[in-house]
Amino acid sequence: VQLVESGGGSVQAGGSLRLSCAASGSTFSSPCMGWFRQAPGKEREGVATINSRTITTYTSSVKGRFTISRDNADSTLYLQMNNLKPEDSGMYFCAAADKWSCFKQTDIGYWGQGTQVTVSS
Repeated sequence: VQLVESGGGSVQAGGSLRLSCAASGSTFSSPCMGWFRQAPGKEREGVATINSRTITTYTSSVKGRFTISRDNADSTLYLQMNNLKPEDSGMYFCAAADKWSCFKQTDIGYWGQGTQVTVSS
């Protein structure tokens, strides 16, 4: 059971990044998968989730800018991030849960190691 993120980096405000999460083992069959982020000194927060019925949920600050998707054929979860803002900076974690909803940390059963996103103004 492993989740491996990639695609983080440094961009200027207004730029875009696409995060990927490669899932192995049984994690990609989890009903719910998502992306969380954590900025220094702040709590880890849910950013976007998607369940097996492709129902998506976004935190309000990223609605209209971020898009979560999953490719079942490749067992990969994505997060397309557009019009990035400095407040989007942080470590982004891929997560999976054996629940239909997984927007809270306590819902999560599996975590990736994280990928850093830095947005400069």
